[in-house]
Formats: sequence, C-alpha cells, structure tokens
Amino acid sequence: MTAAPNRITVAGTTFLQGGTGGLPPDCPLVCLHGIGGDATSFAAQIDELADRGRRVLSWDMPGYGGSAPLSKMGFETLCDRLCAALDALGLEQVVLAGQSIGGMIAQEMAIRHPPRIAGLVLIATVPAFGGRDDKFRDEFLAARLAPLDRGESMESLAADAIPAVMGNNADADAVADAVAAMAAIPEAAYRQVLATLVTFNRREDQHRITCPCLLIAGGEDDNSPVRVMEKMASRLPDAALQVIETVGHLVNSEAPEACNTAIEAFLRRLAGEEQPRDRTEANA
Repeated sequence: MTAAPNRITVAGTTFLQGGTGGLPPDCPLVCLHGIGGDATSFAAQIDELADRGRRVLSWDMPGYGGSAPLSKMGFETLCDRLCAALDALGLEQVVLAGQSIGGMIAQEMAIRHPPRIAGLVLIATVPAFGGRDDKFRDEFLAARLAPLDRGESMESLAADAIPAVMGNNADADAVADAVAAMAAIPEAAYRQVLATLVTFNRREDQHRITCPCLLIAGGEDDNSPVRVMEKMASRLPDAALQVIETVGHLVNSEAPEACNTAIEAFLRRLAGEEQPRDRTEANA
C-alpha cells in the first residue's frame, strides 16, 4: 500500500496528494470536485490510483477547505487560480478529472489552455448550464438558496441535498462522507460557486476540446443525464462514454471501483499502452 495522501498548499490552493507516477511522472491526474464536495470527494481515486503508481492531486476549490477565496469568481478566474497552482507545482501538463462543476472547469481549461491538458475525465457534467433562458437559471438559484435564505445551516442543507442526488443504493458510508464534505463548506463560498455555475455555457465550443476525453455518467443521475452526456460525447472530437448504471450524480464516490477502472484504462491509453475504446460502454 502507498502512504496516506498528504495535504499541500501552493498559490493559495490546497490539494490532497498521493502517489508519484504519471504520464510521465510530471503529468499527474488533477481532480476537481463538485459544488457540494471538497478535496476528499476524490479520496477513493487518490487511494487506488496512487496504489497503481499514479500521482493524483485533488484540489479544494477557491473558498473551500484550505483554499483562499476569490474576490471575483468566474470560470476565467477559476482557471487562473488552477494555472497558478500548477505553475507553483512545476506542472506544465496534466490530466484533469472533474465532477459536475469540476467538469465544467476542466472543459474551460481545455479550451483556454489546451497545451496544459493531456486529457479530460468528465464525470457527471454537461457542456452548458440548464436551459437557454433566464427563467430556468432564476428558478434553480431560488430553489438551491431557499433553505439558506430561511436561515438553515449548511449542515441542514447537506443532510437533505446529498441523498437526493445519489443513487437509490448508495453506500451509507459514501453518503455520510459526502454529507460531511458539503456541511463543511462556508456558506459564502457555496453561494459564490452557485452563482458561477449558472453562467457556464460551452455548448457551441465542444469542437475546441481536442484532447482525448473520457466521459463517465451515472445511470440514475438526473442532474447530468446519460442522454445529455451521450450527446456531449458525440460532439467532442475524441471522446468515449462510460455509463455506470446504478449510481447517481456523485459517480466517483458511489462507484469508486468501476470509476477507477475506467480512469486507469484511459490513462493507459494516453500513455500509449492500449487502444482507444468504443465510444459508448455500459456497466451494470
């Protein structure tokens, strides 16, 4: 077994880190969590992939965990913060794995900084937020913020929100870990990231993501449905889709073994160790 992941802070950004290998070793897997998570959301990926010789880092988004907040947040400033951290780590190129809004940041990085991205693992994410008008956005924000506006705590919000986005058969420990991660988010940071989420729209820019991509969808995910991710995969120049049927939105936490197997195969492909997959595969 490899050593337990260590926590490091560079350029105002905190990471959990494990393993030493890469594609080569200076091209690690960097993981970007969702709006209700933190660096621990990819703990299973750090543990298992580090055991397989991979170097894996998982960030705390600005304002989360030990990471400094951004005075003004948008996808451009999120990418700037990530690039500054990669520079401080001496990493010229990485593979990004992003879940939900983390997958949006990963797409944005591939469009804004293509030489830095060797590949993308896009987990339970979409090419653009919601509908094509302001009504959907406004209703979404109102619903997500209503409990906080009523004076409820992040702990109370997490206890309701997390089970609702996970699959029907989610492991109790995985649910508890996800609830704890969301409960620890500062309310101001959560509000700021929600306001950023609803601005994402790269629907017409998918052709600009030219690096190899692995998309991983949960069969019970209503936030990033399989049909949307199938369409997304079809519009990316070099993409394969993996569907894990019995999980919800927190795919990498709910089905870590299946997710890690898919990610490891993708990393081996990037290293030239195996042939490209079919565009669509399914796991029960």
